[in-house]
Amino acid sequence: MSLDPNLKIKFSPMHRLQWEDAQQKHVILYPEGMVELNPSSAEILQLCDGSRDLSQIVTELEEIFSTSDLKDDINSFLEVALKNGWIEQP
Repeated sequence: MSLDPNLKIKFSPMHRLQWEDAQQKHVILYPEGMVELNPSSAEILQLCDGSRDLSQIVTELEEIFSTSDLKDDINSFLEVALKNGWIEQP
């Protein structure tokens, strides 16, 4: 399965994205365990609410961080997230 850049991206309902005080970082919780996220990954996943596609996520993050050329990095991360089941597309 590969990410379709034209489809909206939604965080999986089988997982939970939350701030974990003990680790002082965002984590993904799921029945089998927990994944600690770096700040960039958490920022990307927080935008995966089902209302944005890849280009909208890229545009928003480039505006937030006043930078450009993030598409390849964001796409690569979202491919991993899709393969791990953290996100889904219709």
